[in-house]
Amino acid sequence: MDGKIILGSPHGPSFFVSSKQRKRKRIDSNADGGAPKKIARKGPPAREGRKTGAGKNINGAKKLKGKAVDEELESDGDGDGGVDVDDMDLRADEDEDETPAEKRLRLAKLYLESVKDGLADGEFDAAEIDKELISARLRQDVMEHSGKIHLFIADNFDFTHPPTTILRTRGHRFSVTCAVASESGKHLFTAGKEGKKITTFHKVKPPKPQSKNKGKSKATADPAIEGHTDEVWALALSGDGKYLASAGRDRRLGVWDAEKGVWVKGFAGYMGHKDSISALSFRKGTNQLYTASFDRTLKVYDLSPAVMGYVETLFGHQDHVLALDSLRGESCLSVGARDKTARFWKIVEETQLVFRGGGRSRVREVLDGDLGGDEEDAPRDEDGVPGRSQGKRKRASESFIEGSIECVAMIDETTFVTGGDSGSLCLWMTTKKKPVFTQALSHGFNEVHSETEGLIRTPRWITAVASLRYSDVLASGSWEGDIRIWKLDSKLKSFALAGTIPAPGVINSLQFLSPPKEFFHTAAWATPPLKPEAPDTAPLKREGSAGSVLLVAGVGQEHRLGRWLSVKEGVVNGAIVVAITPRTFT
Repeated sequence: MDGKIILGSPHGPSFFVSSKQRKRKRIDSNADGGAPKKIARKGPPAREGRKTGAGKNINGAKKLKGKAVDEELESDGDGDGGVDVDDMDLRADEDEDETPAEKRLRLAKLYLESVKDGLADGEFDAAEIDKELISARLRQDVMEHSGKIHLFIADNFDFTHPPTTILRTRGHRFSVTCAVASESGKHLFTAGKEGKKITTFHKVKPPKPQSKNKGKSKATADPAIEGHTDEVWALALSGDGKYLASAGRDRRLGVWDAEKGVWVKGFAGYMGHKDSISALSFRKGTNQLYTASFDRTLKVYDLSPAVMGYVETLFGHQDHVLALDSLRGESCLSVGARDKTARFWKIVEETQLVFRGGGRSRVREVLDGDLGGDEEDAPRDEDGVPGRSQGKRKRASESFIEGSIECVAMIDETTFVTGGDSGSLCLWMTTKKKPVFTQALSHGFNEVHSETEGLIRTPRWITAVASLRYSDVLASGSWEGDIRIWKLDSKLKSFALAGTIPAPGVINSLQFLSPPKEFFHTAAWATPPLKPEAPDTAPLKREGSAGSVLLVAGVGQEHRLGRWLSVKEGVVNGAIVVAITPRTFT
């Protein structure tokens, strides 16, 4: 293989005289049984190389005009073009004498027909399917496959007033650890510390240990058990809403049929994690599942019906992996608690990008020039100790050292946001090592009165964060009683507070989703009431619900991973679903 690549290199033959180069070609052509002189004169060397199968045809494909080579290159290009070929029959009306141009035209017509069918299937009238509508759909598909932010819609919503369309669920005795809804809006699943989801999946009594060992080896996970034996901490729904994945403290990954509510398969033991599973995430548009655990690893599973098995394990974190997120690309993002890193995993390339958060030490600040050190002319504080200037000391007193990164959410394929125990909300880009923007104390202070110390103020850490995919809308939660909505800057350099949504309790999970238009017509609770209007004004249309989004929050009296935090006054364990409708213009 190496010999062929060297022979086909466009720079390789320049180091040799022309006679040796022709001699090599004659030898190759002679190997096929033809006369070397006549074949060498009959056609160009590149065409002879095609007959002999020489490796230089791969690099010299631009000079070839054969139909077979063009069709092969075109098939590779179709795979990278972002077209959803799974929904089209590419072999329909295929002709052996079809040229590459005719093939491209046929595939384009098939794609346009699929777009028309999708738009006309219960969403729009036939009269509305015109060139502008189809072109808008095509632009949306291209932008979504590009993996970049393209929905700047935060200004269309009014977050200054509390929403009126809120759905609250009940049924959990203990704190709700997570809540997820399907993209269609038909199903809502919640998990609690009692190990139960909704009313269908129940906690299973753990079997008696067979071994006499102590520690975690005493409770060896049995993959034959259909259910969970301890608290459920994480849920994830596949994009098509067919599979529901659940995991938690029992180190068991469960796969359920979301429509029928039955157990499909469980992963434990050598195919599972060695410690509690803290986070789950499906790759958008596929059945590929990522899991994160306290054993400091991530695992990849393929839950397609033909495979339904374990793929690989990702190593790198030095502490518990607390949160995980992914989008359409074959990559995922995780945060490692007290190792204070966020890691962007490239699954295919088997590499990772490490982003280090946390507070800045005195040594680092001296090296960066932020401190004057022990020099004679260095600025000194009130006690005469060299250090920061007055302005920098004031800014330092308003920030706290970040000891742990608790949650993460991907905005697009290159932008993400993290939250930590210092109350800082950080905006990152995969092209920068440091945060692009940091919002300190994003959820204020938690005040505690002490008999000896008096009033103690500590920052509220970020317990959950979410983003509306590929848009400029973010949400973060803590336990002060509100979910905060943030608006991302158009240049992706900062974000600002846009409004709050009342939600008493500890926010253990957040999810943004955009259900189809039919959902807001069928769900009575999600339709905002029309305001009374003057007789002289025309009635307002409810067309704003077409761009509405849902915010799903899992709320509990305690933190999902422990009992060191408790908020019980006026808090109901359950899920909160908020329908956020855009502004209505007359």
